[in-house]
Amino acid sequence: MRPCSIPPTVLALLLAAIASMAAAAPPRAAPRDLSYGPDPAQRLDVYRPARARKAPIVVMVHGGGWRIGSKDARGVVGNKAEHALASGRIFVSIDYRLLPGADPLSQAEDVARALAYVQKEAPNWGGDPARVALMGHSAGAHLVALLAAAPDIVRAQGAKPWRGTVALDSAAYDVDALMRRPHLPLYDQAFGRDPAYWRRTSPTLQLRSAPAPMLLVCSSQRRLSCAQAEGFARRAVALGARATVLPVDLNHAQINADLGLPGDYTAQVEAFLASL
Repeated sequence: MRPCSIPPTVLALLLAAIASMAAAAPPRAAPRDLSYGPDPAQRLDVYRPARARKAPIVVMVHGGGWRIGSKDARGVVGNKAEHALASGRIFVSIDYRLLPGADPLSQAEDVARALAYVQKEAPNWGGDPARVALMGHSAGAHLVALLAAAPDIVRAQGAKPWRGTVALDSAAYDVDALMRRPHLPLYDQAFGRDPAYWRRTSPTLQLRSAPAPMLLVCSSQRRLSCAQAEGFARRAVALGARATVLPVDLNHAQINADLGLPGDYTAQVEAFLASL
């Protein structure tokens, strides 16, 4: 009998599924499915520590190639929410409109709109609207990095500046450069063929003034991820910002699911959030 070989794409999906199952079951959100906009996809869940009072807030933006994903997926929420609550933080996980109905720029507007809603409602949850950090994984990391680079999108949705940004393993900082070399089909589905649109959705190219502090986590197992993070960080630092690249020896799914577990990775992200 010939040995069974698993195609790389199937293997990646299996690893992602295993990582998601390994994440802790999330605590119960209360309140949940709050509407921050008129579309059914514009919803968010709030996880609050007991007796929260002026607590800092982390707003989490899920990934999924701009096409799929869920605010209550175990790998998105589980360990992160548990750790946030134990650290006295409120953890907010959001959904947003997806492809093909909404392109990445529209999705960034959704995230900005959710941020404005969180800042407005935070006191009702025991949170501090002046101490909000944005966090996103994969496509969600692209969206929060784009907002950091293009604050006009945030202002147009009524949101105020936030304290800092954590981007978890995005490989789409310089979309223009990404689209001009061999790439996965999912990027064509998200960014199309118009170079002008590539530039408008490139955090690196949109960055023209110093953003709030940023922590750019990247998988050392994915060369492109860290290379793009480093390019974005160099541009931010040249503009006077604090931007740190954190390479970790985890795969793309583990960077999402494992954050919040005890260890150096969580400790470094925690230190960044505490510094805000």
